[in-house]
Amino acid sequence: MLVAVTAVQTIRRMRGGAQSQLMLGADGRLWVVKFRNNPQGERVLANELIATRLAEAVGLSVPQTDVIDVSAWLVENSPEMWVDAAAGRGARERCAAGLAFGSLFVGGLMPGHVVDYLPEDMLPEVRNVQEFAGMLCLDKWTGNANGRQAVFHRKPRERKYRATFIDQGFCFNANGWSFPDSPLRGVYQRNRVYEAVTGWESFEPWLGRIEAMEADALFRIAEEAPPEWYGGDTAPLERLMEQLLHRRGRVRELIEAFRDSDRQPFPNWGARKSFAVAGQFGEEAMLSNVEAKYVM
Repeated sequence: MLVAVTAVQTIRRMRGGAQSQLMLGADGRLWVVKFRNNPQGERVLANELIATRLAEAVGLSVPQTDVIDVSAWLVENSPEMWVDAAAGRGARERCAAGLAFGSLFVGGLMPGHVVDYLPEDMLPEVRNVQEFAGMLCLDKWTGNANGRQAVFHRKPRERKYRATFIDQGFCFNANGWSFPDSPLRGVYQRNRVYEAVTGWESFEPWLGRIEAMEADALFRIAEEAPPEWYGGDTAPLERLMEQLLHRRGRVRELIEAFRDSDRQPFPNWGARKSFAVAGQFGEEAMLSNVEAKYVM
């Protein structure tokens, strides 16, 4: 049985194509809420819930997600709760009441420092920068038609940032629920986050978990999306999940297409590594350079 978080107050309108609202829930937490009548289409709500929970299932840093119940009274009594409608539907309309998608606001009620951009030289210092390789696996698997989005946050008195991966609405080709794969789709805009990639081992454990994802686990996640987010017909959702099961075996091929693109995202693929080799008869360890080779 679905138990949704009740929205009790709108805080402000957020930036972005989905025109979401920052809202306070009855649970006392802040949620970034997207509505069924957002300009990107109602299916992006299902995409957000399913893809974010898939990312969570394979161990990636994503926000907590939930279904948010927004009352008609709250919409009518909150003047700022409106969206610029998609082409052909009029200039402006009220946010749709009912079940909406909610993503827990990164930083919470007492955030440290949250930014959506870091200077180039700071990217390798992000605490979990290696997860960009894992998120690439997820984005290629789910056919993310958008560039990879992330926010960076740190707690007060911390020096280094941590990345959280947000905005999964364009997975499954947004409202299209198809997979028009392209090497440069679903990737982060700057190569620095991929500098640590030296071969297939850099994509673990996330790639292995995707390839081993059981059908039951996948369908359980899909069933958590309210039917009104995809028109109430479960057949297209089932077909989408069947395609996703088949695509588990194509993730390496899709990563290779990105690797071999003109962008050259993995400058250290197959790089030489240095490690300590124990010496004989108590001699000090010597450094030996061994070229790392990986199965394609």
